[in-house]
Amino acid sequence: MTPCARPVPRRCWRPTASFSFLRLGSATRIRSCSKRGEGEPGAGHGRWRAFGRVRGHLLANGQLRVTDRGFRTVRDPLWNTIRLDPTAARIVDTTVFQRLRYIRQLGLTHLVYPGATHTRFDHVLGVYHLTTTALRLLHERGAIPPEVWEGEELIPFAALLHDIGHYAFSHALEELEPERIPADHEAVAERFFHSPDLREALVPLGPGAEDRIRALIKGESDLPLRGLVSGSLDLDKMEYLKRDAYFCGVPYGEVDVDRLLQGLVLLPCSGTGKWEIGVHEKATAALESLLFAKYQMFRNVYWHHAVRSATVLYKRIVDEAVVTGLIDPEELVGPTDEQLLYEIHRRAREDDGEVAERLVTRWIPALRHRRLPKRAVELTAADLRGRRVEDWAVGDSLRKRAVEDELAMELGLQSGEVMIDFPHKRAMFQLNLLIERRSGAVERLGPDGLPGLLDLPRVAEELYRAARVLRVFTFERRDVPLESVLEKVTQPA
Repeated sequence: MTPCARPVPRRCWRPTASFSFLRLGSATRIRSCSKRGEGEPGAGHGRWRAFGRVRGHLLANGQLRVTDRGFRTVRDPLWNTIRLDPTAARIVDTTVFQRLRYIRQLGLTHLVYPGATHTRFDHVLGVYHLTTTALRLLHERGAIPPEVWEGEELIPFAALLHDIGHYAFSHALEELEPERIPADHEAVAERFFHSPDLREALVPLGPGAEDRIRALIKGESDLPLRGLVSGSLDLDKMEYLKRDAYFCGVPYGEVDVDRLLQGLVLLPCSGTGKWEIGVHEKATAALESLLFAKYQMFRNVYWHHAVRSATVLYKRIVDEAVVTGLIDPEELVGPTDEQLLYEIHRRAREDDGEVAERLVTRWIPALRHRRLPKRAVELTAADLRGRRVEDWAVGDSLRKRAVEDELAMELGLQSGEVMIDFPHKRAMFQLNLLIERRSGAVERLGPDGLPGLLDLPRVAEELYRAARVLRVFTFERRDVPLESVLEKVTQPA
């Protein structure tokens, strides 16, 4: 028997499995090679020995995982290891999903927190991971009727696809008036489901799966497990708070995710008889931490004055491009962050209008080079006590633009170079979920709170009010009379 014909000892590794190695931002797969013994006797023996040494090194450093065929392992800075099943891996490989690599999770926040360059791609993989973990923990609790698990197999994929419809720079464009954009990102997601490769990736889930996943994403599903995808305590919120805080380098977003996941329960609602996702009373402390973390992140990161300055400038750029016909609202669906800015800039250069010139020479360069509008007025909830901000101050209505241009004229600035900002996100602080009390009773935590627990709904409303700040930004530094702003933008409460 020649040396090459000797049987492989049991302790030796025989390369029969497939391997995959994926890091966020780049992907490389080590595919199964021709097995030893194919071709000439002894061919490739040295190569196999070298490959074994490389494999051992990668395994020792945690950079390679032996997986079942079709499964894929992702290394993530938050959750360490995320395991994608074959269907999830096929979804991730589609063109419409890969687009999420180029949509920043926090829009223009990286202009203030340089580390905040993470993407929607990273985030949705994390939500998928938390969803599969939550389902496993719910199964371990047991004592749940089989019919309650209806549609369980679709929940992880709805979590994976819940952000597929995001516009460039994430949520910023959803603050524009409805006639400026086709719809919010949940509704826009439906358009991406028409992608042939995504439809093909969803085929293994069976007929009707696509429609049910879309309903879960839009919050229109009646499946008992729908609350994991869309609700007061959906896993999306847990994931983005931790991820955003991590990449921004701030301590505010710390959430006890493990305790919240362990506290999740499936409960019957006495009013409707339907089962819903709820939380055990023992996990309400973790629920409180989630609420306070959300407040701190909105106050210090999402609604930071410079982040809002960059956001209102970006909205003004897109709004003017749509109003002047440089870009059609339907064309806002699909481009990535840089693609949209580039296309607006390219078309503005080819146009000889006044707004186009302003876009090319002032606004887009200001955004790219971080020459942001200046904070001229800032009024907190305490400053506004006894007064109510006009409803039109939220969004970008014609009434708001008229007041902005009136202020611009008074300050000697061009039209569009005064911007009023009063951010709005009430739904992010609202609570409506079932609580399983220690006694076994099931009660709903709604606007009126629950006896014996911290009055979370009232606290949430107070935190929301405290986080909101009315600001006036000017493209060039100006002193804006406070009395003029109060008179134009507010009225006695």
